[in-house]
Amino acid sequence: MTPGDNGASTPEDDDPFGYLYADGQARGAQPPSGGYGYPNSVSRVRAVGERQYGQQSTVPPQQGAYGQPNAHYQAPETLPGGATTSRQPALSGGGGGRRGPNTKGLLIGAIAVVAAVVIGIGVAMINGNADDDKSGDEAGPTPTHSQSHEPSPTGTKPAPAGELPKADAATDGSVQLAGGAARASDVKGAKADGGAYVAGLNTAGASITWTVKDIQKAGSYRLYVRYGIPGEDADATLSVNGKPNQQPLGMKNFIGSPKGDFEKGWQTTWAPVTLTKGVNTLTISCGQGNQCNALIDQLWVQ
Repeated sequence: MTPGDNGASTPEDDDPFGYLYADGQARGAQPPSGGYGYPNSVSRVRAVGERQYGQQSTVPPQQGAYGQPNAHYQAPETLPGGATTSRQPALSGGGGGRRGPNTKGLLIGAIAVVAAVVIGIGVAMINGNADDDKSGDEAGPTPTHSQSHEPSPTGTKPAPAGELPKADAATDGSVQLAGGAARASDVKGAKADGGAYVAGLNTAGASITWTVKDIQKAGSYRLYVRYGIPGEDADATLSVNGKPNQQPLGMKNFIGSPKGDFEKGWQTTWAPVTLTKGVNTLTISCGQGNQCNALIDQLWVQ
């Protein structure tokens, strides 16, 4: 036999892939067109090395058999110039995106806190200095039971000498004693010159009259009296310019001194009086119903 023509073909000689060989092509073998159960995609077999990946295909997409997509379909992102599928980083700022911390607000808050602390320290230092100065001006000895105490709720202190009249009851020339009142100095604690005071006021009719001069203005004043009692309340009648005063002179045991001890019973009381301009007379006397067991040390007007 020759390689040219072997006569009629028999079924066993039919080669479905004869079109791939030279002798098959010489006998007019054709690629199958969907016969024998092969899909149309078989007809688009390419020679090895013909297709280049990464390049755009020149063959238009075709629909495969049975409604299936072309086996050589390429996604748009795989073609040159196609849409990219990589994610782009979100831009910061604007209405969207994540914002960083508000550093400007934090800085302003920190400055405000520091300023408040500095101001507070300054105020504390100023107040501390002011308290030190005030305490130095007002510091003084704490009164003891042996010192005078006033019954006045205002705590008014005697006026300095020279501003308003003041007198030692036992020694001042402006004071006259009568009815058994006499000068004495055996009980310690009197503030008058020489420790002298007026005793004997506990006798009915005994009196002390003080002539007050140089009252510059008529009006209401207080008559202060420093006295000593033996731990028991006392009182006396008070007259102003020969007329009984509206309020008697109370000499109570304000400090709670021990009974029977004149030396520990020195204290101070006062009574309101109305004085005229110029000269006035103030009389302390032991009248009916008075308990006058008291020693009189000093007198002053305020």
